[in-house]
Amino acid sequence: MTGRGARRWWSGPRRGRLLLGVLCAGVTVFVATVPYHRDWFDLWVYYDAVRHWTGAPGGVRGAGLYDYRVPGQVYGFTYPPFAALCVLPLSLFTWPLAVTAGVVANLGALALILRRLAGPVIRRHGLDRWTSYVLILCLLALLEPVYDSISFGQVNLLLLALVLTDARLLVTGSRWAGIGIGLAAAVKLTPAIFIGYLFVTRRHRAGGTAAAVAVGATLFAVWAAPGASYAYWTSALWDTGRIGDLSYVSNQSWQGVLARLAAPAEPGRLWWVCGVVAVAGVWVLRVGRARAVGDVRGGIALTGAAGCLVSPVTWVHHLVWLLPALAVLADRALEPPRGFRPPAVAAVVYVILCSYVVWLWRYDAGGVDGFVGSNMFVWTSLALLLALPLRGPDPEFGGLRGGPVGPAAEPRGAAAAVP
Repeated sequence: MTGRGARRWWSGPRRGRLLLGVLCAGVTVFVATVPYHRDWFDLWVYYDAVRHWTGAPGGVRGAGLYDYRVPGQVYGFTYPPFAALCVLPLSLFTWPLAVTAGVVANLGALALILRRLAGPVIRRHGLDRWTSYVLILCLLALLEPVYDSISFGQVNLLLLALVLTDARLLVTGSRWAGIGIGLAAAVKLTPAIFIGYLFVTRRHRAGGTAAAVAVGATLFAVWAAPGASYAYWTSALWDTGRIGDLSYVSNQSWQGVLARLAAPAEPGRLWWVCGVVAVAGVWVLRVGRARAVGDVRGGIALTGAAGCLVSPVTWVHHLVWLLPALAVLADRALEPPRGFRPPAVAAVVYVILCSYVVWLWRYDAGGVDGFVGSNMFVWTSLALLLALPLRGPDPEFGGLRGGPVGPAAEPRGAAAAVP
């Protein structure tokens, strides 16, 4: 190959593919060797709890679902009984098969999330489809919440996929909108804030559907598992000790901030309530603004950030609910700056969520540095809630339902949008 030909090869499309291949290889090596792998701990809790409950080999027939504890620890099954029914098939699997099923389910959910969040940005800015998807997937794999969710064997990616599917249905005006959010709320209480989002944005039919599905799934669990349902709603739900120490640095919620400030004493309930009310007020105002300009995607992102703040427990892997906000920032980062520097903001938020920074204060969160550093993800969620940029409707992101409240015309092609 001549020198001129070599220069063309290095500066052409092959160079991009080579660099992308190197990036994929580097990310794969990191993911396979990083010392922060969580050994499928949460999946193990689900697996052992339902086996304990059903009397599968190694379990105790007739034992209560919420009586189970990880041997030598306080952790037990913390989700509503409907969630236990959803993971009940795990009791039929061997442990390796259960791990395989968990990984496949999470990767499938991540693929759907990638399509829902990244697809509109790629199309809007005319980016190469497959190159962009591969690059974004590599970036997602480095995010601590995403990596932790998969390595814990958590369910949050699956729930986010359900919510984003509903967001797609909202945009297209489907009568089925609300089912995904309702199911997510029945599996875990935190996504119930998205039912509130539907009502705040005056999507009453979808909100009613979501509420009916959540209640229906809960009542089905009462019928199928009355003992477990009684134990959960009267006892296990209120027992915060079974989920771990609220002051643990992984708890990146407003409650976690208060718990670390008060440790070793209990945090004040009044301060928590005041903070939740303040966050809820800001959320209602900002979601109302998102509705006014027709920004479905922005409203979903704001709701995810608010949910992370108001939940009593927001472990780091729960922060996958910030992925919609990252998608909003990435979209703005690809546009010319308008009064602020979107690329820098998007990069800072991304780096923070990749940094594992809060673990530097795992053993001592005292002092000003501890207050700032150990709650870094809380401040990130709060900043996103307060300042996430919103945009008006356009052919890619506009909404048919609960869109602009002013005289703005509906954007042509909105029915094909993906939030």
